[in-house]
Amino acid sequence: MSNVETTPAPFDSAVLFKAAFLAVVSIFVLVPLLATLLGGFKSLGELRVNPFGLPRHWEWQNYADILFSARYWQLLRNSLVISTLTVTLTLVVASMAAFTFAHIKFYGSSMLLSYLTLGLLFPAATAVLPLFIKVRDLGLLDTYFGVALPQVAFSLAMSVLLLRRFFKDIPYELLEAALVDGCSYIKFFRYVTLPLSRPILATVGTITFVNSWNAYLLPLVMLNTDALYPWPLGIMVYQGEYSSEWHLILAFITLTILPTIILFLLAQKHIVAGLTAGAVKG
Repeated sequence: MSNVETTPAPFDSAVLFKAAFLAVVSIFVLVPLLATLLGGFKSLGELRVNPFGLPRHWEWQNYADILFSARYWQLLRNSLVISTLTVTLTLVVASMAAFTFAHIKFYGSSMLLSYLTLGLLFPAATAVLPLFIKVRDLGLLDTYFGVALPQVAFSLAMSVLLLRRFFKDIPYELLEAALVDGCSYIKFFRYVTLPLSRPILATVGTITFVNSWNAYLLPLVMLNTDALYPWPLGIMVYQGEYSSEWHLILAFITLTILPTIILFLLAQKHIVAGLTAGAVKG
């Protein structure tokens, strides 16, 4: 048998740099989450002397007290209702608008799309006063819709752009064949476009849900009743009541951000697919 010399693979410094960069980013993301999670298992005294290490005595009662309190579930329900309304309305309106911009040519479509894109440059904080007046005139102050509708408006620009890019990757030949067979635009949108667009719909829905779940400014302006507060406002009240009990506050924060983390992990595959690939390769 002849001896075959194998040449070692060349060292790829780019791969090592990417791995190191991702490791650093992961540390910056995970350390605050783990510190918050572990802080909820500590007593107040231990949290002050050992903020980042493992608890010496696991205080499970901190989380149990919050989970068995009616206030926590009330805040969770309010956040879930507002976020669900926001996601549902955003997906319905943005998907129809994106389909129109992607497949239907009409006078002024390019100008209208450019005008919609300008919404990405419009900060929500500058529109608080006009929004408050308009929501008040519509009689929606201190209601779920008073928070959800402005959130839908501010999320439409990015949602339409993401959906339009994905819809345009669907081969135009499918639309032409469907129209020849007597299929209308509405039926093509309902029975062809939407089933093929599950990855991008999951992406837009997850991003919109997380933004709505963590929203603070709009609920603060539009809601006056404590019983309608979502969790960002609830944590403000909770911190006021337990300003020195930081271990309880950390446990409360952990339990309120947990739903968004679970949602992101469940939709991670669809989010990556929606942002990196089209529906069909022609």
